[in-house]
Amino acid sequence: MYYFVLMYSLREFEWTILKFFGLFLIGIFLLWITIPSLKSVLTRDFEVLKGKCTVEITSSTFGRHTNDTTIDVLDTDEQFEFQGIPDLDAYGTSIPYYCKVTVTKDHMWGMKYKIYDFKTRKLLESRLGE
Repeated sequence: MYYFVLMYSLREFEWTILKFFGLFLIGIFLLWITIPSLKSVLTRDFEVLKGKCTVEITSSTFGRHTNDTTIDVLDTDEQFEFQGIPDLDAYGTSIPYYCKVTVTKDHMWGMKYKIYDFKTRKLLESRLGE
């Protein structure tokens, strides 16, 4: 890194080359992070997590106002976030549901979910992958 700063200060290359090199490194880094999940998405190689869960609603005002749903699968101690709010009677950590959450093999991304009543196993809400 010091070498690039020294070359720039000595005007051996211009700012556009430095910007291009920085964007190239950021692109490589993003690909390195997403390729394991991308492989699962393209081949539709998913896992279904089943068990007791809780549903929480989170609000975000970063850029624009959005409401997201966080599903916490208690059996595996994992959380997955989805856009939109499911039409349920109650939300929060004290209200248990039974959930089936379809996720990528590396458990990085939630693809779809089904929320059931914990006692009767009656389907209350589902969100299919988009």
